[in-house]
Amino acid sequence: MEKTIDIFLASETDTKTWGKKLSSIARKGDVFALYGTLGMGKSVLARAFVQELCGLQEVPSPTFTLLQSYEAPEFEVYHFDLYRIKSAEEIFEIGVEEAMYGGVSLIEWPEKMSAYLPRDVFRVELSAEGSGRRLQISAVSEDKNARLQKLLKD
Repeated sequence: MEKTIDIFLASETDTKTWGKKLSSIARKGDVFALYGTLGMGKSVLARAFVQELCGLQEVPSPTFTLLQSYEAPEFEVYHFDLYRIKSAEEIFEIGVEEAMYGGVSLIEWPEKMSAYLPRDVFRVELSAEGSGRRLQISAVSEDKNARLQKLLKD
């Protein structure tokens, strides 16, 4: 059963904080599907996620390369930006399938994957709200929902 966490982010710092929090529940095989229009903070959240897990200062956006990968202690982190792909089938050329099973994937513009996006993902949606952002994180599986609930207690 799908459950949703709903949080107001007043600043970019709040977005970074939630990127770090999400990294704390990541396990090999997880997919974080990052939804939101341009400028909503998907890259900010993803960058904080990677920095926290991998101990890096510089985390470039994969806007032009489509993929950046990073070595974390327990798995590889794959950060995809699918904004520029023309068809869903292009994801196979950049290795999305292997990444989803072999590491942790952060996928910006997951809607470009169409039906190839697995059902059991962390759906992370950022939208504008007043002077801040609304962050909604949902999951379907019992395991992922339990990990999300843990975030609210920390």
